[in-house]
Amino acid sequence: MARWQRLKWLARRGLLLALMALLLSEEAPPLVGFDARLDALVRGQRFDFITWDLGAIAAKSWMSMLGTPAYLTEAQRKQIVLDYLRLVGRIDELSSRIEAIYASPQTSHPESASADLRRELAALKADRARRQPLVEAIIQEQITSVLADEGFGWFGQVFPPVAFHFTALPMQLVISPRNVIRYQAQASLTAGLPVEQQAALEEDVDRGLNVSSLVVPLGGLALYPAMLLDGSSLEYTIKDAAHEWTHHWLLLRPLGWNYDRSSETRTINETTASLVGNEVGAEVIARYYPEFAPKNADPLPSTASPPETAPPAFDYRAEMHTTRVTADRLLAEGQIDAAEAYMEARRRLFVEHGYLIRKLNQAYFAFYGAYADQPGERGEDPIGPAVVRLRARSPSLRAFLDTIAPITTLAELQRLAPP
Repeated sequence: MARWQRLKWLARRGLLLALMALLLSEEAPPLVGFDARLDALVRGQRFDFITWDLGAIAAKSWMSMLGTPAYLTEAQRKQIVLDYLRLVGRIDELSSRIEAIYASPQTSHPESASADLRRELAALKADRARRQPLVEAIIQEQITSVLADEGFGWFGQVFPPVAFHFTALPMQLVISPRNVIRYQAQASLTAGLPVEQQAALEEDVDRGLNVSSLVVPLGGLALYPAMLLDGSSLEYTIKDAAHEWTHHWLLLRPLGWNYDRSSETRTINETTASLVGNEVGAEVIARYYPEFAPKNADPLPSTASPPETAPPAFDYRAEMHTTRVTADRLLAEGQIDAAEAYMEARRRLFVEHGYLIRKLNQAYFAFYGAYADQPGERGEDPIGPAVVRLRARSPSLRAFLDTIAPITTLAELQRLAPP
């Protein structure tokens, strides 16, 4: 891999020190062709990863020096985490109420009408900032304990260490060709980009590059420390933290190093991280938060046929699977306009049933179809089922990751996990 290509790859993966070393060692060559035109369209809206990573590393280093207080019991640690998540939930609630006040045509002076709520919100956000480092450290230690028991530890230490930081995440501009659903390019954008700016950027990119684009929110990003959405869901937080750690573990192995080589490699990688995140997350919850564990839950998707039951009124996964399969067929037949009209009609159907999908296009499926551990957006892509089969046939989580880490293509995967 050329040095500049490695530089771009390291930037996407968040290896700040290596990135800075390469930046100092050579000047960046000018972008050309597609990359240059895309850069011109998103200029001024890109997320500043270097500034974020410097701040996050400083914060994590300070917490590492302090350490998690040894005098805290497991019950106290658990309560600290749950209290924090309730605090985040209250912040989300107040933010929604304030937004509703400003959006209401009946409110003539939204600033004064929301003054008390905004004061309370500011105080709660300050409280969240004080609590955040300790909560991160507790969850990191809990995940580390489970990973060590799964065979990833050495004298109780896991490498790479579990590390994440709650933060506002960048938005992701995803680009697919119009004639086929394929992850072609991406750009990380400023966090919290207003929806009207998202739509305007997509229109400019679609028209300027003749592609299908979509700005999507992210739940996590595998920089180091990982960027994690600060939400109020215990299950989502822990599973997502374990998901991002899996990317870290894979990073120095072929499946991680070649993440951007092809859509196949990316889908294998993301599906693997989803399986590991779900499995480790479920074990952390069962061990430290048992009252939140689903009864008789199995974190692994079943490869067996489900029992015959009455279909729900609207089966999201089944309908999305149908949409993807039909869109793939129309595109394969060269009917691009028909495929795009069909996806828009299906989007309206989803909205009618309460699924507020802003835009359903090739880029949508290129992004969400990579998380292929469950049916739906992946359509008939065989990668997800093959990864699930390989996990089901592996004697342990460590054995599964050791087996899949060298794999970068569907052909290799199917040789190890044939149907």
